[in-house]
Amino acid sequence: MAADRESVGAAPRALVAWVPDWPVITVLGEGAEPGQLVAVVERGRVVAGSGAARAAGVRHGQKVRSARATVPGLAVHERRVDDEASLFEPVADAVSALAAHLEVLRPGVLAVPTAGAARFHGGEHPLAEKVVDAVEAVGHECQVGIADGLAAAQLAARTGRIVPAGESARFLAPFPVSELADARLAGLLGRLGLLTLGQFAALPAGAVADRFGTAGVAAHRLVRGLEARPVVARPPGVDLGVEERFEQPYTIAEPIAFAARGLAERLHAGLAGAGLACERVEVEVECADGSSAARAWRHEGVLSVGAVAERVRWQLQAWQQGRVFDEAAGGVVALRLVPDGLVRDPGRQLSLADGDQEATARVERAVARVQAILGHTAPVTVELAGGRAPADRAVRTPWGDAHQERREDGPWPGRLPAPSPTHVPEEPVPVRLLDADGREVEVTARAEARGRPARLVLPEGVMAVTAWAGPWPEQERWWDPESARRTARMQVTVADGRALLLSVTGGRWRLEGDYDT
Repeated sequence: MAADRESVGAAPRALVAWVPDWPVITVLGEGAEPGQLVAVVERGRVVAGSGAARAAGVRHGQKVRSARATVPGLAVHERRVDDEASLFEPVADAVSALAAHLEVLRPGVLAVPTAGAARFHGGEHPLAEKVVDAVEAVGHECQVGIADGLAAAQLAARTGRIVPAGESARFLAPFPVSELADARLAGLLGRLGLLTLGQFAALPAGAVADRFGTAGVAAHRLVRGLEARPVVARPPGVDLGVEERFEQPYTIAEPIAFAARGLAERLHAGLAGAGLACERVEVEVECADGSSAARAWRHEGVLSVGAVAERVRWQLQAWQQGRVFDEAAGGVVALRLVPDGLVRDPGRQLSLADGDQEATARVERAVARVQAILGHTAPVTVELAGGRAPADRAVRTPWGDAHQERREDGPWPGRLPAPSPTHVPEEPVPVRLLDADGREVEVTARAEARGRPARLVLPEGVMAVTAWAGPWPEQERWWDPESARRTARMQVTVADGRALLLSVTGGRWRLEGDYDT
């Protein structure tokens, strides 16, 4: 009986077409040359790299400074998500000619249900070949994967593999848990010794629900070849779509995108009233000349108001560049959003990242209660500013107060050279730096090390020093003999691979930070 119940949620076959390195293609445009060392970054981390950059050691998720240290001469570009969506529209149009239903997962990746399209084109292999040919016809190479469910199909697309029906769970088993779980869940699974999707899939479903909650259940279903959340039927006689008609036609995307935010809120209010959420949404526009255009967008997980509005904006900009609703079409007279992939509402997680006013108001009320209990200075905000020592650069300001002005660009004589430590303890940790004979390493007034560092005595034990750099001198408040302080800093690496920042003042060594290597 359990197997029968799970089979109801079996993931349908899906084809995923993936254009590798789409963010790189977007920033370079037609001027790309083979062998260029290029990385596209977002919020200080690499999101994509050219083939040459990956071959040289650049990895997804890597910090920018680490990538530059790994690959000298690496060209770094900020990600242009809006352009990625607009430039991907011709690819989506080319593939949509082969299938009645198509949805964009993200710029660079699209999906097609194979049930009808494979029958029409003579099977899954011919369909895959035609999709590759269609994308190549618009000037891009792509890889295609087919499997049970979108999650498995996306991984299959990386190697251009067609996974036989019913084999998705076995195909997914060797992959690390990070492939189908968010970072928090993947980290928790790793600490519990569950390193692969196969190990995770072997856990009892009930135990997963009890221990890992909604996110764990969704990931657990995916690794077993099921839908993340069982799809529910649309309520009979209920139109969950929302529409905004405009008094005057618009031939530019901005005013339509502005209206899309309110439309997305109405969409979610209607879904919430029915106890539902959606995993994909279809964006439709109607033009004054009677023509129309539509495109379906999917999101990893359940679409939030901000995510819906963002995807509508991307699509409108793509249609504007494609002259879908230009003056010849008379402009857009109506925008409609239609939810699809309906699931039971798992609850709403508010986010400050997308400017959610309700989330911001809740935070402010919560902080006010904390201040009433612990005092005005208890909750603080932290900003990076100028300074010499790593701890000096973190400026803590009580919540609601004006931020202190401290220029980051200096001048700061004696400032620690880049890169800065990744982790800085709240208070420096006392340590001992010894030479090979067990004597304390001293730093002279000329900032010269007296003795070669050989061992570092840390609270957790003694570690061998494998390399070191410095020392760098710093003299604070030199104009005041009573409060003047002479400090020197040194970077060391120890036997377990960690890179640490040490400082010495008055002959006493302290650990000030460590580097994420």
